[in-house]
Amino acid sequence: MSILRLSIVALSVAATLRAESPAEQKILEAVKSQELSVVHLWAPWCLNCQAELKSGGWLKTIKDNPRVKFYFVSVWNGGEDGRAMLKKFEVADQLNVTILADPGPRGSNHIKQFGGLPLSWIPTTWVYSGGDLRYALNYGEMRFPVLQQFLEDSGSQWSHKGEPSTE
Repeated sequence: MSILRLSIVALSVAATLRAESPAEQKILEAVKSQELSVVHLWAPWCLNCQAELKSGGWLKTIKDNPRVKFYFVSVWNGGEDGRAMLKKFEVADQLNVTILADPGPRGSNHIKQFGGLPLSWIPTTWVYSGGDLRYALNYGEMRFPVLQQFLEDSGSQWSHKGEPSTE
C-alpha cells in the first residue's frame, strides 16, 4: 500500500475515533429527551452568526417557544463559548437556553463533525424531537419564520394510519 493511501486511511480512522467532547456528550444526551430541542452550532467571529443575532430572530424565537430547549454550541472558536455576545443580544439570559463550547481549534484542524453529523459550515441548526433529528439546516443564516414552522411541525403528532395504501 502506498504511503499516501496509508495516510488517508489513518486520517479516516482518526476522524472516526475522535472522542466526543463534553459539549457533544451533553447534546447527544439532551436530544434524546421527548422535548423539542434546537441545536445551533455557531461562532461569535462568524459574520452570518452575528447577523442572526442582530436581527433579533433568535431572541424572538426563544421567547415565543418557552417549552423548546435551545442549545447554542460555539464551534471552531478555540473552546470559547461566546457567552458575552449571546448576553449582548439577551439570548444568554433566557431560561430555555444552554450555552456550550466545543474545545476544538479554529483553523484547518477544526472539527468536521459534531454529534455524529457532518459539520462543514456555520451557522448550522438542527431540530430534534424525541431523540430524532427532524430538520437539519446546514448552510447559512436562519430564516426565523422557517424555523418557527419547523418547530410547529416537529411538535405536532401525525400518522399515516388510515391513509390509503399506494399499492
